[in-house]
Amino acid sequence: MTHSASVITIDGPAGVGKTTIARRLSETLGISYLDTGAMFRTLALNLGLAAEEMSEEAIKSVCSHYRFQLEGHGITTQLFVNGKLVSSEIRTEEVGMLASRLARLPAIRAVLADIQRSMAAATPLVAEGRDMGTVIFPNARFKFFLDASPEIRALRRMRDAENHDQPTDLAKLTEQIRLRDVQDRTRAIAPLKAASDAICIDTSDKDISEVLGLMLRHIDASGGLFPNR
Repeated sequence: MTHSASVITIDGPAGVGKTTIARRLSETLGISYLDTGAMFRTLALNLGLAAEEMSEEAIKSVCSHYRFQLEGHGITTQLFVNGKLVSSEIRTEEVGMLASRLARLPAIRAVLADIQRSMAAATPLVAEGRDMGTVIFPNARFKFFLDASPEIRALRRMRDAENHDQPTDLAKLTEQIRLRDVQDRTRAIAPLKAASDAICIDTSDKDISEVLGLMLRHIDASGGLFPNR
């Protein structure tokens, strides 16, 4: 298993701000950012629900044709699949729900886990997802778990959508997030939960700068990401 000494994990439910905070943290530290949710969403967009009817061997065979690669660091980190930049098509709530369903399939989780660990072996990372600190990088020195109520997370998602001229129904969005939470927290394989040694942060009444400050103070107090340098 990858030692993960230079990996920082950030886990939490949908809409809690993991992506923005992970990007900002990686930018501050000058390391790469890995959005593992984007990897699941990419496979979900390409495979669809048909993957639920496929054998493990078939899934692994199909997934072997997808090559993920990171370029850059911090907020400029970009995720490519088969040489193409992962597009905004994956960011809809519908694709997110599908990704949550496919994330219950052991074969898909196994394939992506191997890829994610290989990426971490090649470069220091801020890895964001739902089981980074519990399953993928259990030996990471720094683990964070972010949370907030479904209502607050839905409101944040709605405001973000409106900023991109995409009006969204708040009640529908809240229900989608609640359903997503149930799927993620109750799945048999790698359910969403905080690692026993993670620093848990309720972001409900905190802005991005406050959350980032808490993380950086903890990292600094523990000797920094690269204590031997």
